[in-house]
Formats: sequence, C-alpha cells, structure tokens
Amino acid sequence: MEGTSTMPDPAVPPTPPVPLAALLAREDLGLRQIAGPSDPATVIHWAHTSEMADPYPYLLGGELLLTAGVHIPEAAGSGTYFDDYVSRIVTAGGVALGFGLAPVHETVPRALVAACDTYELPLIEVPPRTTFSGVARAVWQLMAQARHAELRRVTEAQQSLAAAASRPDPVPSVLRQLAQRVGGRAVLFGPDGVELAAAGRPAGPAARAALAELAQVVRPSGPGTPNSATHVTEGTHLAAWSLGAGRGFVLGVVSDRREPGDHTVASVAAVLLSLLTGEHQSGSGAARSSALVRLLLGAAAEEVAPLLGGGRWVVVHARPDAAPPDPVAASALGAALGSPLVDVAGDVVRVLLPAEREPGPQPGWTLGVSAVAAPAEWAGADVQAGRALARARAVRAGLVRYGDRPALADLVPPEDAEAHARALLAPLPPALAETLRTWLSLHGGWDRTAVALDVHRNTVRQRIAKCAALLELDLDDPDVRMELWFALRRP
Repeated sequence: MEGTSTMPDPAVPPTPPVPLAALLAREDLGLRQIAGPSDPATVIHWAHTSEMADPYPYLLGGELLLTAGVHIPEAAGSGTYFDDYVSRIVTAGGVALGFGLAPVHETVPRALVAACDTYELPLIEVPPRTTFSGVARAVWQLMAQARHAELRRVTEAQQSLAAAASRPDPVPSVLRQLAQRVGGRAVLFGPDGVELAAAGRPAGPAARAALAELAQVVRPSGPGTPNSATHVTEGTHLAAWSLGAGRGFVLGVVSDRREPGDHTVASVAAVLLSLLTGEHQSGSGAARSSALVRLLLGAAAEEVAPLLGGGRWVVVHARPDAAPPDPVAASALGAALGSPLVDVAGDVVRVLLPAEREPGPQPGWTLGVSAVAAPAEWAGADVQAGRALARARAVRAGLVRYGDRPALADLVPPEDAEAHARALLAPLPPALAETLRTWLSLHGGWDRTAVALDVHRNTVRQRIAKCAALLELDLDDPDVRMELWFALRRP
C-alpha cells in the first residue's frame, strides 16, 4: 500500500510539541509576533540559538530559532541576505524565528520582517529583558506540562481499556473505549478480512476501503510481515495492528488527528484484543473456567490439566525491572510467552506454560523458569521457579532455568533425605533457613545474597552468623556447606 509505514511500539508516548501560541501567551516573556502567519496549529519541538549566517546545517526541523542578529552585515538590507537567510531556515524545517532586541539591534530589520512574510515564517520579537535561555526554559516547561498531561491521559485510557476487557461483552467494550479515547473509529477484522465488530464515529467509504487494505498489510502472510502499519488518506489517519501470532485477526483505527499517546493507547487495546480473540477462536476461555471450577471443587491437578491444553508444564516467575506489575503488563507478558494462565502475586508475575512453548528472555523483565513438571508436580515447580528468579536477580541475568539433571540427592530415598533435612535444620526458623539457602546458592557471596533478598549486606552477615551459632557448625567447612545444601534443597 503506497505511503504506508510500519510503526515502533513505544512503552510510553513521545513528548508532545508545544503550540507556538502557548509560548506567546506567557506574559513573563513578553514575546510578540510581528510577521508571518498566525496559525493556532503551529507547534515547536525545541528552541535553538544560533548566530550563524546559514543555520541550515545545524537545524533538525521543528525548531524555534533564536538570534540576536550578530551575523547580519551592515549592507544586508539592500541585497538578498534576508531572503536567503529565511529561505534556508524554512528549507531546514524551522518553525519560527525569534529575534532578540539589544544589544546589537534596537529594532527588528524591516527587510527581515518582509522576508518572513514572504516565506510565511512566524517572526517573534524578543524584548531586551527576556533572555534566550529564559525562552528555552519556557519551552521545556511547556513540554513537561504537555508530557505530564499526555501520560495521565494514556494511563487513564489504559485503566479504562483493562476495565472494558473484564466486562461480559469484552471485545465490543474494548473497541468502544478505544474509539472514544482516540476520537475516531475502532474496527476488528476477522481472519478473512471481514469486519467482525466496530465502534465509534462512522468512517467514509474511502477511509473504510483504505483501512481494509491496510489490514491486509499486517495480516500474517510469511516472514517479514509487519505487526503494525499506518497510512494517511485524504487527511484521515489510519492504523492497523496484527493480533496474536498467525491467527489473522487485525485491529484497525481511523481518526481525524493523531495525538502522541494514541499509538500507545491503541497498542494496549491490541494486546487485550489479542488475548480476547485467542479465547474466542479456540474456546480455551471456557475450558480454563471449567478447570478452575473443578480445582475449587476438589479435583486433582492432573485431572484438570487436559482442559488447559497440555500434559507437561513449566512455571515461570517474572519480575519487572521498573514499576510493580499491573494486570495489563502481566497479560502482555503472558501473551508474549504464549500462555493466558497468568497470576499477579505482589511484585512477581507467575505464568503456567506448556512445556513445548520454550520461554525466552523478555525485555524489561527478569525471569526464573522451573524444570518441566507434570500437573501433580506444579507446587514443586512453583518453588523451583521462585528460586530460579532469585538467582537470576542475584546474577543480573535476564532468564535463569532451574537445573533438572539428576543429582546425588536423587540417590537417597526421599523419605530418608527429608528426615535428615528436618533434623539438621530444626534449630533454624524459616527466615534464617531461606537466607542460608540463598547464601549457599550464591557461593557465600554477601553482596549478591543481599540483592537476591532485598536486604543490606550487613543483615546477611548477621543472619549467617546466627545460623552458624544455632546449628553449632563451621560454615566455612565445604563438607558442612555440602550437607546443608543437600538438606535445604528438599522441597
């Protein structure tokens, strides 16, 4: 589709630009527009000061260029100097020109005013009392305010979308909420390209046809197919997202304008709809509900496992690198790993994953993965995943798998090993036993143990000294460490 572009998936919306009118409205600056068009839609992305006669090589586009006219020669008014100067700013993408009065010029040169009118470049008079750094600071303040407002809008939209996904009619509810948040129309296309559901303002025939064509661009058709794409037709903004891996569902959005945070909002809706359409297609949602009811009514895990679609499993414990996880982030992680069986427990997300879906590292997360387990061994696998996550955090690895190869401990009958472990560790309360286990797993590393347990290294030293005193053992002895590790590894 000509003119179509693929889109990145930012975690947060970009910083919105600042309307030039908002900067002119700052009474503390005393700025005044004296030439060029007065368009409320004019926005600036940053302020840049330059006294170069040709600022073109130093502009990125979108600037308010500030100058005191130091570069202007004495005979500039009688030639083409100002026309050349202003045309180069416009060619470079400069949005407006700010001219500072005093100490070089008492007034703005008339030829500069004329050139700005000719090339339709807004010309701003900066009074002597206002410094260029003050103008730049005002631009950053306005940008910070705009970004804060946009982040708040995106956060509210994410919460509303998550609430909509929990309604009895989740797909239509999510589409309605998305259409409202972007001020346009949201459409769900099926694998055959037919509109399954839609919400929001009706789109014209041309926009509807273009959106259906854009949906074909992102529908999985082989390697290299983009996950998302945008297009503009007759001033209308179009966007499309592929939902899930290979299922063929597509989310399409039509809007008259595109705010900086709209892509982030629509990306959240796409994640939710990926989960919802996955359930719709496979019927797995009803099967999971049935499995949950049976577990609550006393059925064994191995009896309900077939309803969940697998026989061998792994448990994944995941912790985000930044803020604590919320339901949307947890669902997105589950979708990335390939399982809707997700639980948020404090600052850790737990995912039950069929063993054939090999988990890989996930950007922004630290993962611990259990050994492969049958349903009857889920509880033990949960413990293993927790230990693997603690080790991953301690060694600062993105993913650590719990070792599942046979060990010396497997040569001892389980009942004998458990009896020995209980007797050996009897003097230790659970908190000290966990500290000792973590410390031994990290080869006696004080700093890494402190990181894994979220405590100070001196606290670790005190706890290990207490363990040695209660056990009446020399923890520097490798034989003692081996025996304790054997005991502490009993589930």
